[in-house]
Amino acid sequence: MAALHDRITKFFNAIINEDIEEIKNGYIQDERTYVVLEGPRLATKGYTMIAKGWNDFTTSPIAMTKIVWTDGPFEEIVGDMGWISGITELHLNVGGKAVFNTFRSSFVMKREQNDWKIRHEHVSAAHPDPYGVGDWLKKDK
Repeated sequence: MAALHDRITKFFNAIINEDIEEIKNGYIQDERTYVVLEGPRLATKGYTMIAKGWNDFTTSPIAMTKIVWTDGPFEEIVGDMGWISGITELHLNVGGKAVFNTFRSSFVMKREQNDWKIRHEHVSAAHPDPYGVGDWLKKDK
């Protein structure tokens, strides 16, 4: 595994294990850190609110059971910044019911004190046909 993949795997495992301190340790502790998430809130700005969101998540009826990369992950590091991105399958237990979702997942990481931390996170579900015209990428004939 590559450096960012290793760090995100550690972060994903912390979510699955509901290790709130390790989850929060995955982020740059700065009020400019920004998360775009799959929930109804759409986005969270600032480490304080990100940490509160995760505290509340771990006491919610939602439990993550598995996170799997199905495309990628792809990553690049330039100096003390890097990104990792791909498609993830999230397996959850929501109030006793098994739930499965596919998301686009991207993380911008920054090296801080010999560890990679999340500076920006984007996890979102695709809309099946957001413009009503299907996929504009044409298939070669």
